[in-house]
Amino acid sequence: MRPKKVILCIDDNEQSLSIRKFMLETRGYRVLAAAGGREAIDLFQQAGAVDLVLTDLVMPEMDGAEVIRVLKELAPETPMILISGKVKMYEKGTRADAFLPKGMYPAAELLEKIRMLLVKKRGPKKSSPHDFTTPRPAPDHQIAVS
Repeated sequence: MRPKKVILCIDDNEQSLSIRKFMLETRGYRVLAAAGGREAIDLFQQAGAVDLVLTDLVMPEMDGAEVIRVLKELAPETPMILISGKVKMYEKGTRADAFLPKGMYPAAELLEKIRMLLVKKRGPKKSSPHDFTTPRPAPDHQIAVS
């Protein structure tokens, strides 16, 4: 069985956070939930490995763009999605890998975006050890080449 992908979900709105957490957990993800930026950064550092970050843009103390900037310095390869209910299009320079306007997309679109970013992060499939390749001779055997 494959280990579950870990998603760090950040939102100061408790209801939005719990809905997103429930939706992701029912799809087989392990979800770490944070109600703010500083808590999210602490969780990210304690978790060891986070596969994707999903954050709200507008939050008190530290906005989602700032959280992403800090987390990208810690782990530039980790995909990050920025969500906002206040902004329809996010134009300000950000290091987010994707942007979604909150409430303006079906849940399936968010799940597909998450899946695609996780596939990109993983990279191309590695060849399995069961590939059919020509066997190599043992190191103590020499093959004469004519």
